[in-house]
Amino acid sequence: MGGLEGVCTEESVGGTDVWSASDAAASTADHLVVMVHGILGSTTDWKFAADQFVRMLPDKVIVHCSERNMHKLTLDGVDIMGERLAAEVLEVIDRRPEIRKISFIAHSVGGLVARYAIGRLYRLRKKPLEDLPNDTSDDNLRGTIGGLEAMNFITVATPHLGSRGNKQVPFLFGVIAIEKVASLVIHWIFRRTGRHLFLTDNDDGNPPLLQRMVDDWDDLYFMSALEAFKRRVAYSNVGYDHIVGWRTSSIRRNSELPKWEDSLSQKYPHIVYEERSKGECTNGSPIDADCDMLEGNV
Repeated sequence: MGGLEGVCTEESVGGTDVWSASDAAASTADHLVVMVHGILGSTTDWKFAADQFVRMLPDKVIVHCSERNMHKLTLDGVDIMGERLAAEVLEVIDRRPEIRKISFIAHSVGGLVARYAIGRLYRLRKKPLEDLPNDTSDDNLRGTIGGLEAMNFITVATPHLGSRGNKQVPFLFGVIAIEKVASLVIHWIFRRTGRHLFLTDNDDGNPPLLQRMVDDWDDLYFMSALEAFKRRVAYSNVGYDHIVGWRTSSIRRNSELPKWEDSLSQKYPHIVYEERSKGECTNGSPIDADCDMLEGNV
């Protein structure tokens, strides 16, 4: 365990936890933020960001950088990694009984792993809908993630639509012949994860995993889990990402991609397009009665 400039860090078999070095602030932190790295990554990928979250919200958050799927373990497949992550999250929850809320921030393939994990961690509402009062708020209708209130689910450059298809992997230059060959041999390099990304898996005759993950499937509540979160955000790199294309990370068809224009935001000049859903909090204040503080600052 170590502390540096107001931040405490503890490494264990279950990953790296980061929280405020101030006992007063740490005693009120009840929001677990799970950070998930991408392919061939490790806990260090998110360490800087974890420190910044805790410094920004010392009395709100405890950050956990996942380590259950590091390095070559990221080649084992989205489902196997998702099961490991789900087990890891439950261990953190058991270790920290003060936690009441949960958020996920995931990079690249880690976003798919996190989506699988929350499908496993989803818990239905405690009471059937017909047993609830008519004036029950939407929050009380939501399910939970591992028994916790689901707050934010955020992905950064995640190939939600997979990597198969024209220009889904930019460094293949959009050459269809090369892209077809890649789909046939990618498992030689990225093993089972490669099959999932290029939708060439057919375990037990089932549709490809990423196709199954667009809805609830058997005992995995993929979409119900996403719906449980108050805020869902997908960040996509418009350019200079040679691995994950703009279309797959923003979950769009080619015809739906917005025009790339220079940003007018002085605070976030790198954001060239933003689209909000009807259900998202639009109040300008980062602290609002209906929005967790983390939502306004992410």
